[in-house]
Amino acid sequence: MQFSIQREALLKPLQQVVGVVERRQTLPVLANLLFKVADGQVSLTGTDLEVEMVAVTEAEKLADGEITIPARKLFDIVRALPDGAHIELKLNGDRVALHAGRSRFTLTTLPASEFPTVDQIEVVEKVSLPEEVLRDLMERTAFAMANQDVRYYLNGMLLDLQEHSLRCVATDGHRLAMKQTELQSSVSTRRQIIIPRKGVNELIGLLEGGDGEVELEFGRNHLRLHRGNVTFTSKLIDGRFPDYEAVIPLGADKTATLDREVLRGALQRAAILSNEKYRGVRLELSPGKLRIVAHNPEQEEAVEEVEADTHVSDLAVGFNVGYLLDALAALRGDKARLSLRDAQSSCLVQEHDNEQARHVIMPLRL
Repeated sequence: MQFSIQREALLKPLQQVVGVVERRQTLPVLANLLFKVADGQVSLTGTDLEVEMVAVTEAEKLADGEITIPARKLFDIVRALPDGAHIELKLNGDRVALHAGRSRFTLTTLPASEFPTVDQIEVVEKVSLPEEVLRDLMERTAFAMANQDVRYYLNGMLLDLQEHSLRCVATDGHRLAMKQTELQSSVSTRRQIIIPRKGVNELIGLLEGGDGEVELEFGRNHLRLHRGNVTFTSKLIDGRFPDYEAVIPLGADKTATLDREVLRGALQRAAILSNEKYRGVRLELSPGKLRIVAHNPEQEEAVEEVEADTHVSDLAVGFNVGYLLDALAALRGDKARLSLRDAQSSCLVQEHDNEQARHVIMPLRL
């Protein structure tokens, strides 16, 4: 195996695939990238057995073959080379020699036959949508995913594919984030899949928000996305996602519309004196204003008052201030709307004029 390539032409695909490689792994070969030279191109593959990323790039002086090379070491070497450097990489026995100008590196390898790759997936549905729309959907909901929860199905994001729409939903049991977009073409069957947390993060990193189209392939056990010269594949979490629509408070007719940045600033200041463990703040609604109150075990108190478009009176509910701030950060526009049903209800946080994004926060008992 052999090829010759400009530093920049190799660095970009390396950056795209190296993030998939875990620093600690169960199999030594998982610390490597699979390099395959065939059909006049070089492909790089990284995997952790859950997520796989394949990038293809053009090169010169090609000699077909395949081998696995230590991912982090190769990435660090290429990144450290000067701009415009010309790289020659050649397999000699069980070593790879990398030459760039006066620099010489020799790296150990492992056989390509040991490298696990995802087999052909059985595609049951294909959906195309603008790249910037998919990135926005995922970015605005990913923060609500659970992290290492025993309810393994919460450690990821639900993609709910309906006849004319695609929803991204995430929840950790204390808050929920949902964003929806309309599809240009309809699908025949509703499908729900759960992408694991790492797959979500890698996919968000891959999507650059351009105005081109990307294609999602829904398989029975995998999700695959094609974007330019990169193919992303993730295993799915085998579990049943909670009935998220039941969590959205119905009849939440006690509403308050506020300036989003003013509210964020008030919550950030009140959070300084909130209980470090529970991070609770009490929201007190009265006509024309919202009062935010925080206490801590040292008997310290913070009180903030914010102008609000509301006619609600004598309603007070406690919430985790971090969850409120996360929800507000995921909104767009100048105005935010808070909707409540009663003093025990969860809070629905939305943009003032957009029903496509919803954030639900469970109450705290303060």
